[in-house]
Amino acid sequence: MTIRHVVTWKLTAEDVAERGAQAAEVARRLNALDGVVPQLLSISAGANVAYPEANWDVTLVADFASIAAIEEYQMHPAHAEVAAYIRTVVASRVAVDFEV
Repeated sequence: MTIRHVVTWKLTAEDVAERGAQAAEVARRLNALDGVVPQLLSISAGANVAYPEANWDVTLVADFASIAAIEEYQMHPAHAEVAAYIRTVVASRVAVDFEV
């Protein structure tokens, strides 16, 4: 069984260009976890490229072997560092975890 972990963030910046830059930085930092956090089977993060007034700003899609692996990922120091940055720019977060 593989668990797909999908997270989407709305960022706090009101200026579209600033929000886009922050979203790109969030995505860059998340994608840099590939090969660093052993629990990650795959990871893809990207900043929104269309309809910034309506769409959320950045999304993560990551696959794990189990819920326990997600929990280990969340505790990994490299993820904790990325999460600390995200908390400085995020307004809202939504997530879903499902079997694939």
